[in-house]
Amino acid sequence: MEIDFQTSFIPKKPMMAPPKPEKGKPVSFVTFISILIFFTILIATGALYFYKGTLSSGITKMQNDLKLAEGRFEPAKLSQLALLDKRLRAGSSVLDKHVAVSPIFQELEKITIKTVRYTSFNYSQESGTSGKIAVKLIGVATDYTSVAVQSDFFSQDKNFIDPVFSNLTLNQKGNVSFDLQFSVDPSFINYKKALAAAAAN
Repeated sequence: MEIDFQTSFIPKKPMMAPPKPEKGKPVSFVTFISILIFFTILIATGALYFYKGTLSSGITKMQNDLKLAEGRFEPAKLSQLALLDKRLRAGSSVLDKHVAVSPIFQELEKITIKTVRYTSFNYSQESGTSGKIAVKLIGVATDYTSVAVQSDFFSQDKNFIDPVFSNLTLNQKGNVSFDLQFSVDPSFINYKKALAAAAAN
């Protein structure tokens, strides 16, 4: 018995389709941020380099201008002017602190009554930060009433601070001797102000 073999060149199983080409994977968020930061750093570095170059050229130009300006003036003359400026500043500082006693005498002349006279005058700067001037006087009045009236005049004068009459003594001639002490603000006896006031008068 013959066996019938059927031969076919057509495959019985379906052929597998060729693999599809893979699509490119999407860029992740972290990668995108990294790239962005990288380019930002590159741009910032370039900008800083450019800014540094601009500053350097500006400094060089200013140095050249300064040298040109210095060359226009005589160095010896500049030294003389600098020394003169120092002396003027020192003189002004001394003048600001200098004391003129004349305003005290002028004020005493205004408020002293005819029955009172002073025989001694002394002043010194008080210790401490106030810098007030302490004034001590020895005076003579014709009677106790004159001393009381004079005390009232001193208490009303704003330029004399805390006047105190003490050691009231009746002498052999019947007059009353006394000690007087008060303070004066440094601004009242400032030499510079005294000069300005004298010039105004």
